[in-house]
Amino acid sequence: MKRLFRCLTHVLFSVLLMQALPTQAGDTGTFDAIEAKAVRAVIEAQLAAFAADDGPRALSYAFPDIRKRFPAPEGFLEMVRKSYPVVYRPRSVGFLEPELEGDEVFQAVEMSDADGVLWVAIYRMGRAEDGSWRIMGCRVVPGGGSAI
Repeated sequence: MKRLFRCLTHVLFSVLLMQALPTQAGDTGTFDAIEAKAVRAVIEAQLAAFAADDGPRALSYAFPDIRKRFPAPEGFLEMVRKSYPVVYRPRSVGFLEPELEGDEVFQAVEMSDADGVLWVAIYRMGRAEDGSWRIMGCRVVPGGGSAI
């Protein structure tokens, strides 16, 4: 029963999330599995860098505009530690389906914090000049439950 409730919560949240995201002119929808895997790999790599307290590596996955705002990687690491504690040290991580909006991708990631409280981190991803995916921003919203 608990698993069914969690599944229904995921579906409801995904529907609400997609209705709340701003729309842009251009293509919307899903994109191919190779691109989805590339987006996921960037987020996973940044989470691994946070786990290792590796500020330079964590910042390297950010879009150039973010890197300009944080000339010292330690400042970036400190900002994430204070403002996004669940992203800095998630207890669990689960990726939802990415959504393509124009030339950006929104990747929702369900995370639980140290207390088992669920959160959803919505990553805004864009392509850097070299064609790689980079993190343009992240918004964390309550996930409405507990992972316990």
